[in-house]
Amino acid sequence: MLQQLLNGLFLGSIYALFAIGFTLVFGILDRLNLAHPSVFAASAFVGIWMTEAFDLPLWLVLIAVFAFGAIMGLLIERIAFRPLRERPDAHFAGLISSIAMAGMIVALLQAVFGPNTRRFPVGTIPEDALEFGDLTASWLQIIILAVSLGLMIALSILVQRSSLGRSMRAVAENPTAARVLGVNVEGVTATTFAISTALGAVAGVLFALNVNSAQLGMGSAIELKGLAVIIVGGMGSLSGSLVGGLILGIAEVFAIQYIGSSWRDLIAFALLFVILLVRPEGLFGKRKVREV
Repeated sequence: MLQQLLNGLFLGSIYALFAIGFTLVFGILDRLNLAHPSVFAASAFVGIWMTEAFDLPLWLVLIAVFAFGAIMGLLIERIAFRPLRERPDAHFAGLISSIAMAGMIVALLQAVFGPNTRRFPVGTIPEDALEFGDLTASWLQIIILAVSLGLMIALSILVQRSSLGRSMRAVAENPTAARVLGVNVEGVTATTFAISTALGAVAGVLFALNVNSAQLGMGSAIELKGLAVIIVGGMGSLSGSLVGGLILGIAEVFAIQYIGSSWRDLIAFALLFVILLVRPEGLFGKRKVREV
């Protein structure tokens, strides 16, 4: 059982990293970016391509994909959200616009990489494992956990202790008042999108490494899970997304081990549904209060 709990933590850390990027934009800007899952998929293909074309080590691929995700975030904010921000229905218009952006990204992926599943070259994924008594953890799992937790901790410090984080919290509380106080709201908005999609991009590569495959539909497959995680954790709550992602990962692993892989999604989402029945505002959510 402890081994399955450990495996669930590794998988859940990927879900949490994806969901934290997802909820960052919503928590600060009150916008739901549904192009986020398409960047998750695109980063996996780009990471595999970089490994094949340039024979880059894994740590360099992760850095390059982080930069790729940040650029994608800037483009999504500039193309799909900024032109619509003055509209009275900016929330809904941005949501639809991001869906269109996601479709274009996936179509571009198919045009460039084709419809087939792509895999990392042999030797990219570490095969060695460490033993801790009766527990076994592969080096890949340790890398996944270290990268995910490291990025989440760095984001938490950035939001809570830096001047950029204070500006983010001011924009989240009241953009108009923040602008009056001298905060560059446009700059904070663009930076928030860049950080958000960069986290989603790294999550995409870690997920592709974990299963050693990248598919065009992998973003759609994780999109619903990411939304479930941020709703259970509390919309806009970073810590809530972390806990929600870990719960989902552990639930999936236990369902596969003790019931069957076909029951994985049913058990995981049923557990999340029960949590929402007990606490509708989410584990870390507050009524009528947004958190960053």
